[in-house]
Amino acid sequence: MYLLKQTFLLLLLTHSRQTVPALWGSRAQQRWASSLPMNTVVLFVPQQEAWVVERMGRFHRILEPGLNFLIPILDRVKYVQSLKEIVIDVPEQSAVSLDNVTLQIDGVLYLRILDPFKASYGVEDPEYAVTQLAQTTMRSELGKLTLDKVFRERESLNANMVHSINQASDDWGIRCLRYEIKDIHVPPRVKESMQMQVEAERKKRATVLESEGTREAAINVAEGRKQAQILASEGQKAEQINKAAGEANAVLAKAEAKAKAIRLLSEALTRQNGNAAASLTVAEQYVSAFSNLAKESNTILLPSNTGDISSMVTQAMAIYGSLSKTKSTADSVSVTAETNEPILEGNTVSETETGQK
Repeated sequence: MYLLKQTFLLLLLTHSRQTVPALWGSRAQQRWASSLPMNTVVLFVPQQEAWVVERMGRFHRILEPGLNFLIPILDRVKYVQSLKEIVIDVPEQSAVSLDNVTLQIDGVLYLRILDPFKASYGVEDPEYAVTQLAQTTMRSELGKLTLDKVFRERESLNANMVHSINQASDDWGIRCLRYEIKDIHVPPRVKESMQMQVEAERKKRATVLESEGTREAAINVAEGRKQAQILASEGQKAEQINKAAGEANAVLAKAEAKAKAIRLLSEALTRQNGNAAASLTVAEQYVSAFSNLAKESNTILLPSNTGDISSMVTQAMAIYGSLSKTKSTADSVSVTAETNEPILEGNTVSETETGQK
């Protein structure tokens, strides 16, 4: 009878201890802790939960999701761990950057329990420990960066935070998946100086862009003028070449026409009454030239017998006749030279041979 009373009291004590929810850290973290179930011999473990069972005060096993059996009085569920991803708000804290600027920064931490045994027996309050570790690590990482790099390298800062937390929380059976910075607050004076710096940087860019535009415009204008001058010179060159070619062709055409005229004139002179026609032409040209003397120059040389037309024609014919005689004499001399050239060569050879003999 006494033994039954003691067993009943022990069951009541166990039930009272197991129905009290586990309090972890602050109030914000209490929602992740589950109440300990009572040992009813037959237990149903929910999915994504791990129940740590102790037998007579010593770790026995971890119950898998589904149907499980326990021995009453000897076995009891000591810890209940959630295997889902846990989101924890990291409280706002102050940190000093490398250039001695005080920042107010907060973040969000994403965790998951990988080893329920380490999470139960490795640390008293795993979530609180990870939160404190995240705050201290954030202060350390911010102290390595200047204010400008904090804003530019938030992604690398988050990666460094995750790496540092995982190194320390490996013994606790917790894995940090991500860390994200929510807000970064800077002092008002620093914010004003940053805004002034941004405005100055924008003015600088505008000035640089304007100067580059002016330079490009000047370069384009100079290039256009250069190309225009090159094209103009090439046009002038082509014009001069075409003009020279045209003049050369004109000279050749005139020369060919004149040669043809001379050839026709010489053929006409060899015919019957050619000399009389030539004399008539020379007389006409003489009279025409004499009539134009007063039109082209103020100085006029007049013959003594200007009124005697017949004497003027006779004089012109005499000039033509003298020219004809001179030409016939030159032709005869050239023919004689051509006919006597072999004779001279023959005489020279004979005289040489005579001297040798």
